[in-house]
Amino acid sequence: MKPVKIGICGLGTVGSGTVNVLTRNSRVINARAGSEMVIAQVATRRNDVNCSLDGLNVTNDIFEVADNPEIDILVELIGGIDSARELILRAIANGKHVVTANKALIAEHGNEIFAAANEKGVTVAFEAAVAGGIPIIKAIREGLSANNIEWLAGIINGTGNFILTEMRDKGRGFSEVLEEAQELGYAEADPTFDVEGIDAAHKLVILASIAFGIPLQFDKVFTEGISRISPQDVVYAQELGYGIKHLGIARRGPEGIELRVHPTLIPKSRLLANVDGVMNAILVKGDAVGPTLYYGAGAGAEPTASAVLADIIDVARTLTASPEHRVPYLGFQQENLRDKAILAIEDVETAYYLRMSALDKPGVLSQVAQILSDSGISIEALIQKEAKDEQEIVPLILLTNRAVEKQLVEAIIKIESLSSITGPITRIRVEPLK
Repeated sequence: MKPVKIGICGLGTVGSGTVNVLTRNSRVINARAGSEMVIAQVATRRNDVNCSLDGLNVTNDIFEVADNPEIDILVELIGGIDSARELILRAIANGKHVVTANKALIAEHGNEIFAAANEKGVTVAFEAAVAGGIPIIKAIREGLSANNIEWLAGIINGTGNFILTEMRDKGRGFSEVLEEAQELGYAEADPTFDVEGIDAAHKLVILASIAFGIPLQFDKVFTEGISRISPQDVVYAQELGYGIKHLGIARRGPEGIELRVHPTLIPKSRLLANVDGVMNAILVKGDAVGPTLYYGAGAGAEPTASAVLADIIDVARTLTASPEHRVPYLGFQQENLRDKAILAIEDVETAYYLRMSALDKPGVLSQVAQILSDSGISIEALIQKEAKDEQEIVPLILLTNRAVEKQLVEAIIKIESLSSITGPITRIRVEPLK
């Protein structure tokens, strides 16, 4: 069989890692693919690449790779959206298969890209777009393909998980840990995508589409970051038997599908509560298989390169197969994708952690409890701290039973209007993950 010729665009962290792993493991990769994998061309504008370019055809024009008639598979690792979108659509128009690690591009423009690929009869593979080296896309799309997926929940951003782990273990504040994460290279100079949940939302919408057979709908994901989590919230959560994690959650319900990213209290006994540092983990519940957990490195040169090369091998194996005999991009045949209702966050039902500052005087708790009760919300657990010395303001921490978000929000507005409550109430959603 003739060699499979690969064009790699972008030699940053993941691109360099891909070249290194393909070179080092060429024997086993070729044996598994059933063909010789050859890097026919690379495109980069960097001078500080972390791989050998000896003997490689190097250009600084990514579109030269897309137009190269020798290339069978174009690997897009340049990041960003606009140029990457143009590059991939051009490669598809030229009849090339595509492998990408670009979660933002797939989440926001995947429907357009898959439609173009379907028309040309080529494959677009994107395992590395979610959770780095963890083969979560293949697991849901192929390994769990006989299941109705009921829900999934995951720690899918390592930066946020590192920050929350440090806050828990060392009692440090958010800003201090974020600065260290930037120094260690875990967070960008502008950390917004990581700490405000946008990166996780990109990944969640991809997982939800594969799990539930729906089009990609990034604009419908509810997103909330971790910047308002305080060290005292972490401490109080521990006292209540919970850990705080920044989760992406997708759940199928009778009224529609939940798509949400936010800080979440989960019981310390759950496996996800014990995933620390920059590691990622995704818990998937199927009706036949039950809960399954996928854990590993969610970023990094070689872990992500592992996923990129797995896609290259998959594409190489099916180069001679007709399009209808290949695994569908989102796990369902294009004509079988269904645009199901996505629940607004105010219609979602979950339990809540509430922290408020209250005057140290009798009757405050009963007032708060009455407002919650009038809204149909009951209290599951309570921490009421005693005043120290001449302290007039004390923290009051409540854990509620499950309630609809809009009812909870209305109750919070009423509680905050009490003269005995000072300042805004901190609210964190709670998930048992049973």
